[in-house]
Amino acid sequence: MSLSEQRASLILQVRAGQMTAQAAARQLGISRQAYYQWEKRALQAMLQSLADRPPGRPPSATDPDKERLQSRVNELERKVRLYEEREDIRNLLKQMESRADRDSAKKNWK
Repeated sequence: MSLSEQRASLILQVRAGQMTAQAAARQLGISRQAYYQWEKRALQAMLQSLADRPPGRPPSATDPDKERLQSRVNELERKVRLYEEREDIRNLLKQMESRADRDSAKKNWK
C-alpha cells in the first residue's frame, strides 16, 4: 500500500468512527492538527473530483511541441495557398495576354 493509500485509508477509518484522529496521526507520525489539515485537503479534493463536469472528453493537456508544430503547419499551409493563388493569377494573365494577342492579330488581318 502506497503512502497516499495509507493516508486515505486512515482518513476513511477516522471518518467512519473506527479510529480516532489522534491514533491516525500517531500512525502517520504527524500531529493531530496536521492530520486534520490532511483530512480537510482530502475531503476538498474528493468534493472537487465529484463535481459536475461538462459532458464529453476533457480537453487534453497541451503539448508545447505539438502546438509549435501545428502552428508551423498552419503557417506553411497559408503560404501554399498564397503561392497557389499567385499561380492562378499568373495563368489568368497569360490567358488574357493570349486572347489579346489573338484579337490583335484578327484586327490586323482584316
